[in-house]
Amino acid sequence: MNQPLRIHQTVPGKEPLLDLQVEHKAFGDTPVLGKIDLQLHPGEIVSLLGPSGCGKSTLLRLVAQLDQRFVGHLQRRPEQVGFVFQEPRLMPWLNVADNIGFSEDKRYDRTRVTALIEEVGLAGFADALPKALSGGMAQRVAIARGLYGQPQLLLLDEPFSAVDAFTRFKLQDLLLELARRHGIALLVVTHDVDEALYLSDRVLVISNRPGTVCRELQVGLGYPRERRDDRLARLRNEALEALHSARVI
Repeated sequence: MNQPLRIHQTVPGKEPLLDLQVEHKAFGDTPVLGKIDLQLHPGEIVSLLGPSGCGKSTLLRLVAQLDQRFVGHLQRRPEQVGFVFQEPRLMPWLNVADNIGFSEDKRYDRTRVTALIEEVGLAGFADALPKALSGGMAQRVAIARGLYGQPQLLLLDEPFSAVDAFTRFKLQDLLLELARRHGIALLVVTHDVDEALYLSDRVLVISNRPGTVCRELQVGLGYPRERRDDRLARLRNEALEALHSARVI
């Protein structure tokens, strides 16, 4: 029997932050994920690439424990995990501050919320309603909300797909700075090859259903990065080849 690809980066002296072993995941009679053995270490940034419908977002939901119906084991996961969705999903009747620290009794840590608002570049907008925000500003609020619970791992499901290219670049740089400042790991679902390579320590290419990892790309560059770095260009070609193969597997 073929063994699943062990997806991890060896970090001497450090226990993995996340250890997920998937044998099989299906929706009804439709298989979605095959064998995946995924590890992340503290501070590591990993992106998931693959054809639409290959199970990338499903894998993210398994990590978040939003879906626990699968064959396999979640061996290790940090207690605090944040989630940033493709859409900001802000509550339109609440202002920016209340969206970030949302609780039914509104007894959230206002000092922390104020600090997060400043960190994501929205100083002065604490009392603004979502309808007054641009798409990029709304996603900054969503990122701040994801960080409010002080997670060790932040999950992001195509977080910048709805904004223009210039805003996307600014949000990518903001995300990297926040990850460094807060010392958190990131697991990112994206369809953008350049985004995956620019953000990540490793990029995992997921094959078509049932989704398994068909290629792992080690980026091997430090931060900050230059978007026009020759190594990123070479890796982009490898990623595109892997994606082409993933669609026909």
